[in-house]
Amino acid sequence: MADPTPVIEDLRAESDELDLLVAELSPEQWALPTPAPGWTVAHQIAHLAWTDRSALLAVTDTDAFQALVEKALAAFDTFVDEGAEEGAALPPAELLAAWRSGRTALAEALREAPPGARFPWYGPPMAAASMATARLMETWAHARDVADALGVVRPPTDRLRHVARLGVRTRDFAYGVHGLTPPAEEFRVELTAPSGELWAYGPEGAAQRVTGPALDFCLLVTQRAHRTDLALTAVGPDADRWLDIAQVFAGPPGAGRPPKGTAR
Repeated sequence: MADPTPVIEDLRAESDELDLLVAELSPEQWALPTPAPGWTVAHQIAHLAWTDRSALLAVTDTDAFQALVEKALAAFDTFVDEGAEEGAALPPAELLAAWRSGRTALAEALREAPPGARFPWYGPPMAAASMATARLMETWAHARDVADALGVVRPPTDRLRHVARLGVRTRDFAYGVHGLTPPAEEFRVELTAPSGELWAYGPEGAAQRVTGPALDFCLLVTQRAHRTDLALTAVGPDADRWLDIAQVFAGPPGAGRPPKGTAR
């Protein structure tokens, strides 16, 4: 079983970097629109705080989490936006405090989780390391939206290895949510890390291949950039199709982002 400590530490570092971006924002900056339609900077942080609270319940109180799932099923198309809207309405200092306390409590709960334990989620149950990986993926993706709203460039780090690995592992999920049958054979994925290291997944001799910068792959699978704006190469029709539908986050197919220079 995977030791969750490294990814929990990377999640903390990712969250701390985002915290530095928003800690001193003015009320006007909290209200800036982000690339996610209808979401301000406050909505982005509120969503992270809401999801951290959900994850904490999944780890510590399964009955309370099941009640959340039932509420989500009753408002399948709106519950994510409603959670973000509720948090975004809070005064910035209160929202920031809630996000900080929630993510700290979740990290402690994941550290203390019994080895081998699995926790319910909106998709398949997850181990502590997988839960932390999913939280890091979301934190990085929403931090990207916040940075774009603020006109800030966040240099990529090798913490992206967690996002990249999750992106590879969710290949079949992406096919499934689009009503497609996943290919039977594995793909080879070769990504160049921010440090220059090569991250490779899948059989070396696989006919279907994806190559390119790890940053671009992570932007693709989190749907933070359109494929045409990224330096990713697919070899084989199935790999090419995957790059059109890749999605690392749970839920129905995402709309993604339009190519640069186009409007929604």
